[in-house]
Amino acid sequence: GGSTLTMQVARLLDPHPRTIAGKLRQIFRAFQLEWYFNKEEILTLYINRAPFGGPLLGIQAAAYAYLGRAAKELSLGEAALLAVLPQAPSRLRPDRHPQRAQLARDKVLDRLVRFQVWSKEAVNEAKRERVARYYHPHPFSAPILARRLKATNRADPSGRVVSTIHGRLQQSLEFFAEQMGQRLPASSSLAILLMENRTRAVRAYVGSANFQDDSRFGQVDMVQAIRSPGSTLKPFLYGMALDEGLIHSESLLVDAPQSFDGYRPENFSMGFHGPVSVKQALEKSLNIPAVAVLKRLGPERFVAKLRHGGLSLIIPGSGRPNLAVILGGAGTNLEQLVGAYSALAMDGLAARPRLTPEAPLVARRILSPGAAWIIRRILASTKRPDLPANATVRGTKRALAWKTGTSYGYRDAWSIGVTDRYTVGVWVGRPDGTPSPGHYGAVTAAPILFDIINSWPDRFWWQSPPPQPDSVQKESICWPRGRGASSEKAVHCQIERTAWTLNRTTPPTHYAEPDQQIHAGLIHYWINPRSGMRIDDRCPTETRQSQSRAVWPLALTPWLSQEAQRQSTPPPFDPLCPRQIQLDRGPFKIAGLENGAQIRPTTNQQTAPPIQLSRVGQQGITYWMIDGQVKERTEANAPFTWQPIKPGWHTLTALDENGRFDTIRVRLVPLQSEH
Repeated sequence: GGSTLTMQVARLLDPHPRTIAGKLRQIFRAFQLEWYFNKEEILTLYINRAPFGGPLLGIQAAAYAYLGRAAKELSLGEAALLAVLPQAPSRLRPDRHPQRAQLARDKVLDRLVRFQVWSKEAVNEAKRERVARYYHPHPFSAPILARRLKATNRADPSGRVVSTIHGRLQQSLEFFAEQMGQRLPASSSLAILLMENRTRAVRAYVGSANFQDDSRFGQVDMVQAIRSPGSTLKPFLYGMALDEGLIHSESLLVDAPQSFDGYRPENFSMGFHGPVSVKQALEKSLNIPAVAVLKRLGPERFVAKLRHGGLSLIIPGSGRPNLAVILGGAGTNLEQLVGAYSALAMDGLAARPRLTPEAPLVARRILSPGAAWIIRRILASTKRPDLPANATVRGTKRALAWKTGTSYGYRDAWSIGVTDRYTVGVWVGRPDGTPSPGHYGAVTAAPILFDIINSWPDRFWWQSPPPQPDSVQKESICWPRGRGASSEKAVHCQIERTAWTLNRTTPPTHYAEPDQQIHAGLIHYWINPRSGMRIDDRCPTETRQSQSRAVWPLALTPWLSQEAQRQSTPPPFDPLCPRQIQLDRGPFKIAGLENGAQIRPTTNQQTAPPIQLSRVGQQGITYWMIDGQVKERTEANAPFTWQPIKPGWHTLTALDENGRFDTIRVRLVPLQSEH
């Protein structure tokens, strides 16, 4: 029943039942091994697969588990100990039977002296080492990735699968993930992927917070899990719009209540900012401007360009792409996001992260070099909450380009960071898809990203910054029309801003619902030079002058200063001249209070009674704003109840989705002023 070492290798490589037929099969396999391999190669196969007690297989696992170091770092005494263990792995386990294991080791050492393999002095030195009770099941690095590579890659003749992982980085981030995971709510996990930009090689792959923590679904690979990306796709939207000539970095966008064919997006903060630039919209991750840009670019075109760059979106129900895609209404995973974001540091070329050295490097264009440079610069200018308010750490050459995202219902929190050398992606959430209220990208995932960046020296992340592409220029543009200042009349340039443009293209502001009298952001009219008032072409006057005013998108009017509104409004019509056309955008009026009304508390109360307001004109949703802050959204003509509290003047605005509005100013008179 005995077997040679070659026969034991045959049994390890090709398990078989303990029968006569099985023994004959083992002998046959042994002859094959002897035919194809020499003794040293057979011995190598054996020590890499032999049992060393418990779940340990192979010399490397045993060296880490019993001695805490790699096999190549063992002393003579430690090597002799592991050499004898496969003879009786359970009976000689040093963590359970150290004295028995030491006697067996010394027996091996004595034989080495007798056969003159080692000197007596070396053996005596080795015998002085005591066998201690020790068991630490290392290495247990990148278990999720190891499982993935084993299932999808062929091993070399030694049974190894070589990865691109950097051992020290991997262990550091695994320990970091385990510590951070303990601070998360129950059943929550996190994933981290670190990729080198130049080679697209993955240097750290942390698929869960703790592989051995079943309460956190530790064995679920969240690097590959399909989740909602939230707002992480917005940089690619604005980059593609730059390439299409639809925008520049300071294009005027509307962050106000809007309806897009029945789709009514809202910002994460539930408020509005009025007029914003592309740069501001991306830095603040505003939803409404992003949906407006996507409507112009086209959802299907956007999704197709992402797919070409290696970022494939899963549309729920196998439907067609729609406007909700930009707010997370589709699915992707951390691996594809990191591969796409690396394009910001690689002239717009995205690539699938490489897990093995043999994996091909296939880069595909997702943005032009100029668009990628502009978008990265915008993301790098976003204020980091982990730094002081006036900090200029690392400057523009070493500023982290970062973006966060949160899926609907607080199910997924994302943060992606791009440096010169690496792209880092972080996901936080519950693998089973249940919500985590209060946990979102900026407060949950972003701090993890910043801690990772701060834990390694600057030279690890940054190198020589990429030069500014020739296609990118800095130009002055004018609001509200968005055209270049050099080609705009001074009277039409109300606000001048400095923009990054692509190929010297300064696209004008997009007016979503242009008025029939407004062309290219201008309203043209006639005035009577004597009175300075507006007339039409039927007015009987010998002389008349043509004038024009640059106008803002209608929905932005409540956010404009009185001066800006004055500059955009033509003079009133001359009452002595009949007129045919007026700039009338329909009736819309607040009912319940008159402009200039005085509100006084009753004598027996310290506060004014609640006031019920409604609107007259148009249908649909109404946004009620008090002093510029949205307080409530009402359906159709439902009333809005306002409780005045703070004495003084207040501005009340009712705004619908088409930009129609009415504004009144009222004063709350304090009670003591009555005496």
